Amino acid sequence: MSKVFKKTSGNGHIALYLGKRDFVDHVDSVDVVEGVVKVDSSGLEGRKVYVYLACAFRYGSDDLDVIGLSFRRDIWIKRVQVYPATENPTKTPMLESLLKKVGEQGYPFAFQMPTDLPCSVSLQPGPGDSGKACGVDFEVKAFLANEADNPDEVIDKKDTCRLMIRKIQFAPANNKAGPKAEISKQFMMSDKPVHLEIALEKECYYHGDPITVKVKINNETTKTVKKIKVSVEQLTSVVLYCSDIYTKEVCCQEFAETVNANSTLDKSFQITPLLSNNKEKRGLAVDGRLKDGDTNLASTTLSQGEKEMQGIIISYKVKVNLLVSSGGLLGGLTGSDVTAEVPLTLMSPKPAEVTLD
Repeated sequence: MSKVFKKTSGNGHIALYLGKRDFVDHVDSVDVVEGVVKVDSSGLEGRKVYVYLACAFRYGSDDLDVIGLSFRRDIWIKRVQVYPATENPTKTPMLESLLKKVGEQGYPFAFQMPTDLPCSVSLQPGPGDSGKACGVDFEVKAFLANEADNPDEVIDKKDTCRLMIRKIQFAPANNKAGPKAEISKQFMMSDKPVHLEIALEKECYYHGDPITVKVKINNETTKTVKKIKVSVEQLTSVVLYCSDIYTKEVCCQEFAETVNANSTLDKSFQITPLLSNNKEKRGLAVDGRLKDGDTNLASTTLSQGEKEMQGIIISYKVKVNLLVSSGGLLGGLTGSDVTAEVPLTLMSPKPAEVTLD
């Protein structure tokens, strides 16, 4: 095993071991979260050790909790007893390797997450914000309980050890043909329309790759298309007690293409949405991170659609806007633009498989 992640409790009685901290959501299944707790049983007569895995939505800072408000809402949580052992998880190569490293004091555990949980996502803080970012996170915590079986027991910090993990999705292996959209719009004093058709080359694009947008315009009017604006919008759906959708433009370029009256245009345009160009936007969704390292715009959330997810759900769309003018008046007035949009899937490619030593 190339790397082991370990966290020890303040009193030294328990230590949490994981072989990885990124767990992949394959849409129809999720990687099993498995690990080992090392238990120094001396002086623990009658006490039990538990491990829980929680998916939570954080919408405030822990240091503000003094006023009695909870700034963390559990979306899903599961708890298992590891000492004294009550279950015997299947010994996978990962668990075998961890148990070999920990020795006889190791007690294994395994969690199977459901497929309707959101992925790890953070909402980008503003330039002056401090504290932990809002978003969805996942935590594995081992703790030493004083009471026999009380899930509401308040556990002393010295009796706990925790590791944050990430639930992530990667782009599908098979890329499909890109979506298309078309619209025709008529203007006052013109009996024929402007016809706009847009299409993406493929369904899914990787973070950082340029997005090619094919644009076809058939201008049958007496007006002139003065400018073409191509943009990408991020739609962040926050589903907790109710559902709210926040839209933020993450990329926009204007192209000085002219389509005269009774003329056509068939051309492709490229744009590249990047987090580096959106660092100042408060509330922009980014992929969850375990440390203060680099990340990227939040990946599109893939789901089976059978059950509504809670937490944060991400989608994107590409918009093409034609600015139409007549008689010297620039577009932007009511009835002087034509807009079409298509969905965009923006994700990271699946990395090469890592094998255990």
